[in-house]
Amino acid sequence: MFQHNRLNSELTFFQKIKNLDYILLFSILSLCVISVFVMYSTDGGQILYHTKSHFIKLLIFFPLMIVISLFNIKFWHTTSYFFYFIIILLLIWVSVYGLTASGSQRWINLYFIVLQPSELMKIGVILCLAKFYHRTKIDDVNSFMNIIVGLTIIVIPIILVLAQPDLGTSILIASSGLIILWLGGVKIKYFFISFLTFLISLPFIISFLKPYQKLRILTFLDPDRDPLGAGYQIIQSKIAIGSGGLSGKGFLKGTQSYLDFLPEKHTDFIFTLFSEEFGFFGSIVLLLIYTIIIIRIIRIGVISRSNFAKLFCFGFAFAIFIYIVVNLSMVLGLLPIVGSPLPIMSYGGSSMLATMIGFGIIFSAKINHKQTIS
Repeated sequence: MFQHNRLNSELTFFQKIKNLDYILLFSILSLCVISVFVMYSTDGGQILYHTKSHFIKLLIFFPLMIVISLFNIKFWHTTSYFFYFIIILLLIWVSVYGLTASGSQRWINLYFIVLQPSELMKIGVILCLAKFYHRTKIDDVNSFMNIIVGLTIIVIPIILVLAQPDLGTSILIASSGLIILWLGGVKIKYFFISFLTFLISLPFIISFLKPYQKLRILTFLDPDRDPLGAGYQIIQSKIAIGSGGLSGKGFLKGTQSYLDFLPEKHTDFIFTLFSEEFGFFGSIVLLLIYTIIIIRIIRIGVISRSNFAKLFCFGFAFAIFIYIVVNLSMVLGLLPIVGSPLPIMSYGGSSMLATMIGFGIIFSAKINHKQTIS
């Protein structure tokens, strides 16, 4: 065992590159290429701001993902708490000095990128909890103190993100965190108790929602109550997806998108434009690529020897799945609009950065899958 770990820790650069999961790498690259063409379509078939910015970010973040993968998985285990703590500090900073847009204070201007720390927390909470439960003995997982610590790791960033306000991201952070608690061995009965507590406190929680958040819920329940106002986005989204039919209208031929019936088509509603132009069959291909990505991440988790790598892989795979489900449900009118980007496809530097960091750690787990972490 010792010799195996020693040899694995001394892998050369070319051995590390050889040990990458190339099916996963090609799938991610395919999404990147597709996203550039779709972004080109959102700019009306011209290389304008969104296309240029999205392409430049991919040129930076994709190689960054490879660089991250070259770090030993032990490095990410060692720095997990530090990574989480830094993002907590950034969330506190953004609550005081952050940029405000559309009534939300979520961003820090770093000049080369406008950073949204809450997006990075999606990775931070998985890393932190993966290390915590890696070090927790199975007999102690369900102790009162350890459950409180696990919940605190989740609740602190949620409170900071809700204060921005950003309900959608806080829900995604909570989902990612809770799945790690379950994978870490927390008993189902505690989730059931938490769910009942949530239902009982729901009226109290709703009273703290901002007016626009309450309006989104009402619009979700009945989009036709305000078809030219709050319900406009979701109505146009469903029209665009339906008009794509089986094979779509063709690249650069989406009328709903090109005639500007569909606002925010480059961000959370990017799937709407894609579905209108490439139809049901194109959407199935896109979902198939996402499915391959999730399956490969789970496979890396299965073959990993360290509990930390397993927890991170399974947690990140579930997180990607949740992001996709929430985004598609949102654009199809099955969930209220909560602001959830489609991984890699949607425009947004912070979301892409967080996703690529996550993929980089996944590749690190693959390269070092034979290692154990004490």
